[in-house]
Amino acid sequence: MTSNIERVTATPAALAFIGELRHHHGPLMFFQSGGCCDGSTPMCYAAGAFDLSDTDVYLGNLDGAPFYIGLEQFGYWEHTQLIIDVVEGNGGMFSLDNGTGRRFLTRSRLFTDAECGQLRTQAPGP
Repeated sequence: MTSNIERVTATPAALAFIGELRHHHGPLMFFQSGGCCDGSTPMCYAAGAFDLSDTDVYLGNLDGAPFYIGLEQFGYWEHTQLIIDVVEGNGGMFSLDNGTGRRFLTRSRLFTDAECGQLRTQAPGP
């Protein structure tokens, strides 16, 4: 039996930061921005504070926090595993990491041909 390939993962430092933010703000959610104001940064929100559209794509969970990306952005990154990390700096304008002195950062790696084949047969969704 083959396990599912994760489209999004997080470093131990990012997972610890998610825990801190959850302690202060309650349940969380993420949206991978590809927009104008904050560039292509992972945005962290209180669960339900960001309105998802019917075309947003669910990528997975980071320590229980669902992670989404817009359909157009997903088209650019569908062959890429997103690896969420945390670094020093200012977070996205509307993201809960803003003002903490740390921010989430998306790193990535290309899926192998075998992983891409498996992803085509893997069921999407939460």
